[in-house]
Amino acid sequence: MSNEPTVYVIDDEPDICGVLSDILDAAHIKVKTYTSPLEFMLTYSTENPGCLLLDISMPEISGLELMERLIAEGNRTPVIFLTGNATIANAVDMLKAGAIDFIEKPPKVDLLLNSVRKAIALDEQRRAEQRQFSCIDQRLKLLTTREREVLTWITEGKSNKIIARILDISSRTVEIHRANILNKMQAESVAELVKMDLTAKEYVPTPGR
Repeated sequence: MSNEPTVYVIDDEPDICGVLSDILDAAHIKVKTYTSPLEFMLTYSTENPGCLLLDISMPEISGLELMERLIAEGNRTPVIFLTGNATIANAVDMLKAGAIDFIEKPPKVDLLLNSVRKAIALDEQRRAEQRQFSCIDQRLKLLTTREREVLTWITEGKSNKIIARILDISSRTVEIHRANILNKMQAESVAELVKMDLTAKEYVPTPGR
């Protein structure tokens, strides 16, 4: 996988691909172009950072159909649609389907670059959130059933004595569980532990992606 954010352009018109490639190259943004959605699907990995510029109307597969396929595969990469005749109705449909923006052809350079940069920044944010959640989730899986119970009450702000009373165990046992939880979660303090727990609970993947 390439670590450099890349803009993947999929448009069945070679001239449009050429124009978009020139604009992005001039702005020092890495770009790959495809005139066939099927060719793109054979080489693309959802692990690759960046964004997608999809033509809404293509003969093999429409932009919406292509995005639906990617979503089904767990894609979280931001999508910008390219359209030659956008109406308010189909613009709303594109955004509802999960696109973050749409650009009319021929593209205006400033609008295109602004949209692409926002999409790349959004992708970086989503991937950072996913990495943080995955890390915390892996640590949570190390906890025993009892440690998870203790963690629940710790994050509720309960003292060792109260947790001991709730779980019908000794305060000393709660202290041992607390120490083990902090160690497994690699948390320096209860405050950090609470923050991790909130991150795990609040993390919500982009719908369908």
